[in-house]
Amino acid sequence: MKRLSIYFILMLFVVSIIMAGSATAQDSKVEVKACCNRAMLQAAVDSYLATQSSGDITKMALATSVKYMENMEPIAKEKGLWHTALPIAFSRSYLDPDICKSFTEVIVTEGGHPYVIGTRLTVEYGKISEIDSLVTDKDDWLFDAEKYLKYSKIEDWSVLPPEKRSSRSFLIQAGNSYLDIFFDKSVIVPWGKPCARLEGGAYTLEPFPGMPAPKEEPGCDIGIPDNVPIVGRSYLVDEELGVVNIFCRFGDALTGMPDSHTFRLVDGKMRYVHTLSVSPPGGMQMPMPKSIPLNNDKPKVEGK
Repeated sequence: MKRLSIYFILMLFVVSIIMAGSATAQDSKVEVKACCNRAMLQAAVDSYLATQSSGDITKMALATSVKYMENMEPIAKEKGLWHTALPIAFSRSYLDPDICKSFTEVIVTEGGHPYVIGTRLTVEYGKISEIDSLVTDKDDWLFDAEKYLKYSKIEDWSVLPPEKRSSRSFLIQAGNSYLDIFFDKSVIVPWGKPCARLEGGAYTLEPFPGMPAPKEEPGCDIGIPDNVPIVGRSYLVDEELGVVNIFCRFGDALTGMPDSHTFRLVDGKMRYVHTLSVSPPGGMQMPMPKSIPLNNDKPKVEGK
């Protein structure tokens, strides 16, 4: 009986430690989430845009051990494009307080070197701990900064009324379904109609490069190749705007083409898609198949 009592006491002690550890972990998560909000992320974005416009990195509040990435490769602080003053023609940002990250599209059409840049910022306790940029220019897939600017400015990516928003999980599921059809055309995507994809500079509401003009109102299903795995996906969600941004690679998880796909869903349907793809050395030749049919006769993606 004495041994049983000792065993029981020990078990209670172990359980109490586990519960205390769990509570501490939960408190830590709550603390991190509580210290991150849209205002904080927007302030970080504003400082990044000020830096990119001036080439002065001191305009950003950087963490001591900040990490720098460019085209999915680590880069020295002094070598990043953020040291180059760029005349920004247009930018648009998405904020994800749940993971304390932002994503910003930056379009540069003047200054002698056009760019379209997609930058993620990670913020910890008000300071930027990671800058992760995809930098596209004239050597990249379907690049045309002037057209990217033209179409970006006419699209509506404004805050959605609550009844037209989708959940975080649904937005991620929808983005995944789109990327999955590059490998499996049986995957069901919550297509909207119309749906416009802006790809480097090519716009699906106009004749797509290398393809005949569509006979009916085009959607975002046009020009999607076959048997292309899209891997290494990471997600950023702005539920207020109905947006999910996915960083990924085409092909190999370590050496595949760096890419960003940004999706806007309205009332559970895909309305806009923006893509930035960093072509490998020597350029990229991607097949341009005929438009795949919309799966109107199949069940919708569940949830919203």
